[in-house]
Amino acid sequence: MVALIFSTLVMIAMTAVCLLVAKRRPVGTPLTWGEAFVAAIYVFVIMFLAYGVVPHQFLIWADNELGWRSDALGIPTPFGPVFENGVSFFGRGRITLSAVILRDILAAGIYIVLVAVQFYLWLWWQKRGRRTEAQPELTSSYGRPLVRGA
Repeated sequence: MVALIFSTLVMIAMTAVCLLVAKRRPVGTPLTWGEAFVAAIYVFVIMFLAYGVVPHQFLIWADNELGWRSDALGIPTPFGPVFENGVSFFGRGRITLSAVILRDILAAGIYIVLVAVQFYLWLWWQKRGRRTEAQPELTSSYGRPLVRGA
């Protein structure tokens, strides 16, 4: 669990450094070859942590410390396992559920959340220099600004 928390915190801290640099760097400033190389390696390390290390550490924690293996029947809850005897479908058969199902759903959830965050940050980076167009001031036929709508 310590490795999972540590790798997650390192990933979040590295992402925060990216955001701070993005806010301080003027938009449109050209990159040198060395800056681009360092930035590419930095982003690669963040993505390696996000898609390699953090999910792996979660799976290791779930397998070892929580005991969510294929031999643990039922879906674990704080009140005890649910569906220990499986789930039947209208008398036509029974599906056996194990703790691995919950583990894999949560691991897939980690990937889904991180992909969504990555897309959001890409969009934020691309739109960071755009200014919002100010609403044109409505004027009367005499050239005075309107106080209230007619």
